[in-house]
Amino acid sequence: MKILVTGANGLIGSSICGRLVREGHQVLAVVRPGSRPPYGVANTLYLDVAAATAINTWLPVLEDIDAVVNCVGVLQESAREDLAGAHVAGPAALFQACEQLGGKRVVHFSAIGVDRQQPSAFSDTKLRGDDVLMARDLDWVILRPSVVLGHSAFGASALIRGLAALPVLPVMPAAAELQVVQLEDLVETVLRLLEPNAKRRVVLELVGPQRLPFEDVVAIYRRWLGKGPATLIRLPPVIASLLYTLGDLASLLSWRPALRTTAKKEIVRGATGDPQPWAAAVGIYPRSLPEALSSTPATVQERWFSNLFFLKPLIFIVLPLFWILTGIISLTVGFDEGMTLMNRADAGPLSAPSVIAGALADIVIGAMIAFRRTSRVGLWAAVLVSIFYAIAGTVLVPALWNEPLGPLLKILPILVLHLVALAILEER
Repeated sequence: MKILVTGANGLIGSSICGRLVREGHQVLAVVRPGSRPPYGVANTLYLDVAAATAINTWLPVLEDIDAVVNCVGVLQESAREDLAGAHVAGPAALFQACEQLGGKRVVHFSAIGVDRQQPSAFSDTKLRGDDVLMARDLDWVILRPSVVLGHSAFGASALIRGLAALPVLPVMPAAAELQVVQLEDLVETVLRLLEPNAKRRVVLELVGPQRLPFEDVVAIYRRWLGKGPATLIRLPPVIASLLYTLGDLASLLSWRPALRTTAKKEIVRGATGDPQPWAAAVGIYPRSLPEALSSTPATVQERWFSNLFFLKPLIFIVLPLFWILTGIISLTVGFDEGMTLMNRADAGPLSAPSVIAGALADIVIGAMIAFRRTSRVGLWAAVLVSIFYAIAGTVLVPALWNEPLGPLLKILPILVLHLVALAILEER
């Protein structure tokens, strides 16, 4: 078959694309401009689904397509994400184009429990997208998965791994139970639903067989990583709210933290359901989390990822603050000391302009690192400026290498930390 997959570079979409290609299907992967397409897919369409709200955008794309798998999903409105566009307006145009061309099979990913409660704009827009599809005269299936866990990690699945590495586990208040579902079971379900005689016009909840508190899910991953039990600390509501607010602030800078106010609203509802209709419809009985993890032992890569998960936000807090505060200090209380250093280098009339220019450059670099869209450029700029400072200091004031506080020696670990930040910058 020729199958169009939207959200093809996400946790679910990329796995589905890989499996479809392995089964011999032709895949057209739809990814946002600037994103990396899934490996092994020959045809890629760079398109922001949230902005593709005109039916004429989709009609020429769908002419030779037999089926559509819509995996687009965003957690919360931000500078990079348009909830209503991604979940309602864009898919509505896609579904209308499918109906107009006729004969299209549509497998659409929603979210568990959106038909029961809509505590956030995420679940509200997901339900509206479901309603749009169900109103169309199409051969559709709607899948509502619980928290999806698998070999790949992003969002909640990455957060759980990160928490599993902590010796002290913070537990959020009012968190309801989960029936986590395995990514491999979900992908197999999509394959079976694309078969000619598969169920049609049904809504299936994809949930695992176990109802577990969030801390038990983390504990299972912790055992998988070879660690002993963690100490539980139940966070007061005020501390939890502060963490969610910090996540919202990070999203204003275009980062995608798992802890945001949408997550706060959604975890109260939980992610549970009945796996029997799913099993009856496709012949798959979902695996439990311990069963799935026992078949894929934890590797050193998994341990690296888990241990680095919470170090990453710490790095991207410390580095911008380091550069911005260095610049501010150089322009204020440290200006005279900067002038003294430039006089030691015999800079003459260039002393003051050099101190000011260096301080402003530091502030700009820090701001670029803090903002997700420019963080890579900012990190490379930091590396180049650090090398420049080392060379200039060596040429102009070589005695700085002998200073007891090591102003030039400290450039070396700073360089390494920036290279580490570049290595772990990617989010998916």
